[in-house]
Amino acid sequence: MIGRISGRLDWRGSDHVLIDVRGVGYIVHVSERTLAAMPGLGEAVSLYTDLLVREDLLQLFGFPTMLEKEWHKLLMTVQGVGAKASMAILGTLGAEGVGRAITLGDARSVQAAPGVGPKLAQRIILELKAKAPGVMAAGVGLSVTAGAEDVVVEAAVPAPRKPAKPDAGAARRATASADALSALVNLGYGQGDAAQAVATVAGDLAEADAAALIRAALKVLAPK
Repeated sequence: MIGRISGRLDWRGSDHVLIDVRGVGYIVHVSERTLAAMPGLGEAVSLYTDLLVREDLLQLFGFPTMLEKEWHKLLMTVQGVGAKASMAILGTLGAEGVGRAITLGDARSVQAAPGVGPKLAQRIILELKAKAPGVMAAGVGLSVTAGAEDVVVEAAVPAPRKPAKPDAGAARRATASADALSALVNLGYGQGDAAQAVATVAGDLAEADAAALIRAALKVLAPK
């Protein structure tokens, strides 16, 4: 499986590009949004990829982040959503926009993608709404661009004389709450309202992961 391609951008089409990787040219299909953000010809480019395999066809689809790739794979699980429709939705809304529309049940935004009718948009909402918080919760780690390098930053912190035993449970709960808060803010909720909603549900869901906290907080934030 080809998971990522890095090379030189040799050619741009209307919905795909040609990337030269050490003398071998790969045709990679991309969304309109991704194509618009691509560098100039001859410049370095890197994309996460998903390989579509059929009896008579092999196609590579490219994405600037792993988050967008995950949404593509999830969209493709919905009956009636092929690669073309998925790329149209991502090209119209972007990865975060897709997550926002599905989580909030905004079928009209999904329907704005070329070739996506109202029935298909509603089906996407119904089938993926429960799964969306899980993808959103992982969004921080998945939003790194394909060309970015990992950077480790170390800070000098004085060591305590008597190290306390780490509370793994507390750290896990704090991480889940932080990820849930980040996802809600990305959905457009105010920092204060989102923080209050997460704090409200976290007290009753001590062992919940970020996805469960997001679902519960959305119920608290829903208009009465």
